Amino acid sequence: MPKDAAVEEFAGLVRALKARDGRSYEALGRRLSVSASTLHRYCSGATVPEEFAVVDRLALLCGADEEERRALEAAWTEADRARRRAASPAPTPVPAAPDPGPGRGPAPDPTGPDPSAEDLSATEAPRARPRRGAPVALLAAAVALVVLALAAALLGHPTRTASAPDPAPASTAPGRTAAPLPFTWSIDSQLWEGGCGHTYLVDRAPRAVAPPPVAADSGAWAGTHGAVHGGEALVRITVQGRSPSDAVVLHALHVRVVDRATPLPWNAYRMDNGCGGAVTPRHFAVDLDRPRPLARPVDGLDASGAEVRKIPAVSFPYKVTSFDPEELLVSARTAGCDCRWYLELEWSAGGRTGTVRITDGGKPFRTSGIKGRPAYVHDSAEGRWITDPDSGQTG
Repeated sequence: MPKDAAVEEFAGLVRALKARDGRSYEALGRRLSVSASTLHRYCSGATVPEEFAVVDRLALLCGADEEERRALEAAWTEADRARRRAASPAPTPVPAAPDPGPGRGPAPDPTGPDPSAEDLSATEAPRARPRRGAPVALLAAAVALVVLALAAALLGHPTRTASAPDPAPASTAPGRTAAPLPFTWSIDSQLWEGGCGHTYLVDRAPRAVAPPPVAADSGAWAGTHGAVHGGEALVRITVQGRSPSDAVVLHALHVRVVDRATPLPWNAYRMDNGCGGAVTPRHFAVDLDRPRPLARPVDGLDASGAEVRKIPAVSFPYKVTSFDPEELLVSARTAGCDCRWYLELEWSAGGRTGTVRITDGGKPFRTSGIKGRPAYVHDSAEGRWITDPDSGQTG
């Protein structure tokens, strides 16, 4: 199938950046925390990244100026729209209702009200007859209010009417607004290990599950199927300062588990479809099964070359500016719970301190254990999901 023109234009800009820099796919991939094969798919137009952040980091690494980055973002926006259009199924046409013919009205709605029942809302309520003593009572009430107001004035107490509510207290001092964060952050919560391997739990039979997507389309696939991360969730947090000179210091990353339940009794679907050079960047490992999970820094590995190279772990603190962003990769695992969790990032800058809550679009992240769950892999030759031979199942 020919590539969309917008996708081809975007891929051409990415290829030009890579050619200008001169580094290999493996070397650039290590700096971007993606595999060499994933970066190659960006350059060839086979895949459009779900977020612009990774492409913007590539532009910064390759020395692109502000104008080039704006043009690159515009091209990515059009390419991303084309990718979403291609991933969305065509709408099913709805047949038109048959013509009832002359003299015949539409069929009554069986779920609507009974047309033979009396419509009480359409009947006019009988008018109440005025009471002769009403003007006298109103006059007496008015006189009483005047007397009370005069008495209150003489005693020095202000009067308060029931129709005038108390003014709400101001949340901030007049003329002052909350200062914006000195940095921006974004997440990608649909990462796959090495860009090619992941497990999702889905509450559907294999025949009702679509083939595995490419990694860049995993978010749309997971949303369509109501999928939950199985066994492990990988979350990448990208933090970038707003100023080129005033650094923001990142001090710590905390894990908060808000709910623990029994692992989901759903089928496990494995997305493995082959990888290029394997790059496992340094990351923070989280054991969600512990009573108080911690984000522990872990070494990464680079197996994209002839020899496996260790990527040393780096602990907090980190410093970020607008020209020097930072990526925090969190690997959260569980075997014994359906866990809902979020992260808190501590920071300081210019005499200010604070904590930012990192969530999945306003909701907690979710990871569920997969032990004992029926597991399936996709047979591309037969075009169907089959039992994973490594799961010990049959059939």
